[in-house]
Amino acid sequence: MQSKYQDDALEALASVVQDGMTIAVGGFGLSGNPTRLIHALRETGAKDLTIVSNNMGIDGKGLGILLENRQVSKVIASYVGENSLFAQQYLSGELEVEFSPQGTLAERLRAGGVGIPAFFTATGVGTDIAEGKEEQVFNGQRSIMEKGIRADIALVKAHTADTEGNLRYRKTAMNFNPLAAMSGEFTLAEAEHVLDDFVDPDQVHTPGIFVQALVDADPVKEIENVTVRSLQEVAS
Repeated sequence: MQSKYQDDALEALASVVQDGMTIAVGGFGLSGNPTRLIHALRETGAKDLTIVSNNMGIDGKGLGILLENRQVSKVIASYVGENSLFAQQYLSGELEVEFSPQGTLAERLRAGGVGIPAFFTATGVGTDIAEGKEEQVFNGQRSIMEKGIRADIALVKAHTADTEGNLRYRKTAMNFNPLAAMSGEFTLAEAEHVLDDFVDPDQVHTPGIFVQALVDADPVKEIENVTVRSLQEVAS
């Protein structure tokens, strides 16, 4: 079989990324973030990027490190409330933001991945989200048109992969990762476990046809909010 595995995440990404690209990134909060690939993207120094992701991580972690490095000019996301630097850059006019309802964003990525240029949804009708968008009525229900998202590059995190790029996700990493993977013209995945054999076909979440390169995942999993009990609570 043809191996898509590469040893060097920075080299794999630097060979394809360019300034001004649109990059879709899997994850929800810090859960399922392709941490190693995000760090590699920072190291490439690529600028004027449009990032498509459910959210932009937190200050100093996840996609937040790209904001710190002033590499992002536009964000398409559904939630950004955990990142104070994001707010500062947006309010200063440094960062353009396109908000998309969470389900709509998921469908826009999926639509882009399967070649659907646009679709209609009732979500957002009558709100600021609908401003400037085509509206039609279906079965008496007002709906607005949303465009599918086709990213230049997609970065995703998987639990298990084989060297042909077949991916399996685990638990909450099964959030935006499969959708982001489909949307990319060039998809890079990092995986915690890379098998010598094939992933069981019945267990594949993202077929290798959607994946162009694969690297080992960062073994460190960042935690967004750490909550622990006090020693007194444990003792009692």
